[in-house]
Amino acid sequence: MARTWDGGIEIEPSIYAADLSRLGEQVSTMLDAGARIFHFDVGDGHFIKPITMGPIVLQSISKMIHDRDGRIDCHLMIEQPDRHLEQLKEAGADSITFHLEAVDVTAPMIERARALELDVGVAFNPETSVDRAAAAAEGADIALCMSIHPGMSGQPFMPESVGRIEQLRRLLPDDVPIQVDGGINLTEIRAVRDAGATLLVSGSSVFWADDPGAAYRRLVAEARGEPAG
Repeated sequence: MARTWDGGIEIEPSIYAADLSRLGEQVSTMLDAGARIFHFDVGDGHFIKPITMGPIVLQSISKMIHDRDGRIDCHLMIEQPDRHLEQLKEAGADSITFHLEAVDVTAPMIERARALELDVGVAFNPETSVDRAAAAAEGADIALCMSIHPGMSGQPFMPESVGRIEQLRRLLPDDVPIQVDGGINLTEIRAVRDAGATLLVSGSSVFWADDPGAAYRRLVAEARGEPAG
């Protein structure tokens, strides 16, 4: 399977912040704006308080995304993530990222995802040490540094995350991209990029804007140092 991550800077619209009553329309808007990787949050009401979306919602949008050469990156904010990998794969997931705080050992989860031909990432919360996260991500395709406490869209970016991203970048192999999730907006995005992250998740800054497509394009331009078009 072709790797989801090609090394370039990508802004991933977070579906959790979309207007679910117009989900198909909003996904189409993001595709028209150039989005290539979509971030899909799965919450179980245990690992995080909210119960978010699951395979049924994923299945409803996966074909339209794949038909336009997009990819779906599932962020599993759940306990016992191994129980749900097959369902998510069948519903259209291209990659899954699970939290190291939710498993005893990360290697078996990485192997299980690979057996299902899923790309795989390891996420870690703001309270988790960067050293522990880097060690746990050995063998994974990405490492996800949370820049908010997982669970709710619209939280402000935690400034101390920039130093954590820099530390993580020093510890990881060069070919393992860093993803950052939480509070990414026009103010924060260059600092996050300069710290070493290339996969930048943005939810409320995109979908809560008056013009989500234009908001997405502005974030992309800012992250890549291009003129806003």
